[in-house]
Amino acid sequence: MALILIYTGDGKGKTSAGIGQIIRALGHGARCKVAQFIKQSPEVLDSGEVRILRRLGVEFTSWGAGFSWIEGNDAKNKALAQQGWQRVKDWIEEQSCDMILLDEFTYTLKFGYLDLDSVLDYLGQRHHQEGFPHLVITGRDAPHSLIEEADMVSSIDQIKHHLYDSERTFEPMIEF
Repeated sequence: MALILIYTGDGKGKTSAGIGQIIRALGHGARCKVAQFIKQSPEVLDSGEVRILRRLGVEFTSWGAGFSWIEGNDAKNKALAQQGWQRVKDWIEEQSCDMILLDEFTYTLKFGYLDLDSVLDYLGQRHHQEGFPHLVITGRDAPHSLIEEADMVSSIDQIKHHLYDSERTFEPMIEF
């Protein structure tokens, strides 16, 4: 049975966790694909993650224009999100992969680029069907209704990060 896994929260590492799931699946011979939303194309970002996944034969597509607050990107991101979601549905219908990472997908729902109810209806109808792939969804502010549909949800919280004010103190939720 296919699983829907969500990595959400305000901390850094959600995409890395999703890529870790892809690496694990590849190690078991799974066919994997990545649909990245909001972020600029892998050719622009040229990250190590994109390079290694492509080297390992993973189709890595981008459906984003960049930060939504940059003038003009909001409309571009909406159009690209709709195209990207259609491509993901095509992969699901074709049964062309065993796992799909939908990176930064929660933003498409939060900003209304995709209709949440339509996405939930689609997932709800297919989630438990034969041939449905595992889905790994990342991004902040995962909607509660999407969390309800998921099989596993991890919230990644920021305790400390080297790019932010080192004088800031945090109250950890757990004792170390």
